Amino acid sequence: MTVWEELQARGLIAQVTNEDEIKEMVNNGKATFYIGFDPTADSLHVGHFMALCLMKRLQMAGNRPIALLGGGTGMIGDPSGRTDMRQMMTKETIQHNIDCFKKQMERFIDFSDGKALMVNNADWLMDLNYVELLREVGAHFSVNRMLTAECYKQRMERGLSFLEFNYMIMQSYDFYMLFQKYGCNMQFGGDDQWSNMLGGTELIRRKLGKDAHAMTITLLLNSEGKKMGKTQSGAVWLDPNKTSPFDFYQYWRNVDDADVIKCMRLLTFLPLEEIDEMAKWEGSQLNKAKEVLAYELTNLVHGEEEAKKAQEGARALFAGGANTENMPSTELTDEDFQEGSIDLITMLVKTGLVPSRSEGRRAIEQGGVSIDGEKITDIKHTVKKEDFNEEGMVLKRGKKKFHKVCVK
Repeated sequence: MTVWEELQARGLIAQVTNEDEIKEMVNNGKATFYIGFDPTADSLHVGHFMALCLMKRLQMAGNRPIALLGGGTGMIGDPSGRTDMRQMMTKETIQHNIDCFKKQMERFIDFSDGKALMVNNADWLMDLNYVELLREVGAHFSVNRMLTAECYKQRMERGLSFLEFNYMIMQSYDFYMLFQKYGCNMQFGGDDQWSNMLGGTELIRRKLGKDAHAMTITLLLNSEGKKMGKTQSGAVWLDPNKTSPFDFYQYWRNVDDADVIKCMRLLTFLPLEEIDEMAKWEGSQLNKAKEVLAYELTNLVHGEEEAKKAQEGARALFAGGANTENMPSTELTDEDFQEGSIDLITMLVKTGLVPSRSEGRRAIEQGGVSIDGEKITDIKHTVKKEDFNEEGMVLKRGKKKFHKVCVK
């Protein structure tokens, strides 16, 4: 099976410009391709995960990836998939986020000996002369055509700022610069980036008279068509300090039955033959498939040791065991206790099991919260400092979310 055939079999390919040429380049290790990452937070998240896995797959086949960090485009903000304008970030925040991205990317991509590049589009975007850009680049973009792009169309009713309207031109200019500076002949991205990517191929054709290519990858959606990687507490991050390895493991262990095999194909590096066998499993066997999925992805992001710990901790909890060693934990200090006690809602918020006090109140009223196996339905319930033993206590929300709470 060729690299291209495997990408197709895994369901990764959404749209392409010149399939025959892209196929030939990818199969023969001739693609120098880029994927852009705007530093909108201080950690990559599950939404970036599939792009990183694709970069890793293609690099293993001899192609050269370029990770483009959006130090420049991050100053504007991508309107794709947004119903409102992103909050504008300072240069300092953007630089901090970029530094965080770099460390995480090195877990997936080999940047040694010219095998891959990591570049920042601030290097060329921040010094652009506005009038020169309008003349040299803006003249090649049709406003009529830009407004038909999905990323703009869905914002027209609510309002689209001129700031964001420039995003497509900036992304297109990135491709144009990468083509000239590094011989980048291909851009990959999420399926919601198709219009922006076509803008880049068209700019290269008009300015340089040469062909460049674009391919979008399938968005990571669940069986209901909603983006995966979100929980009630927020995004699932790749940074262990924002989403612990245990919580990361649990997220994938708890995916819907209808999504487990699809996630296995899209995200893991397991042989397709092995995944096809698991696709025949039914009923309780699917729990085993979910364990495999969760372990493989936690191993990819956090390493084998953390994956094993998370798996052991999850198995102990599902089996009703008392082993809390590998469970995510929060340590309370004297400041957390008011007159020697802490209320349950505060504990839920502090541990991250709920995003807000109102959500915590709702979870308790609905009977979804327990302490050491005892269901608590009183929203005014408090826990005294002396109630904690050396091992701490296990706070549980719903059937599958556990957290150990200890006292310093």
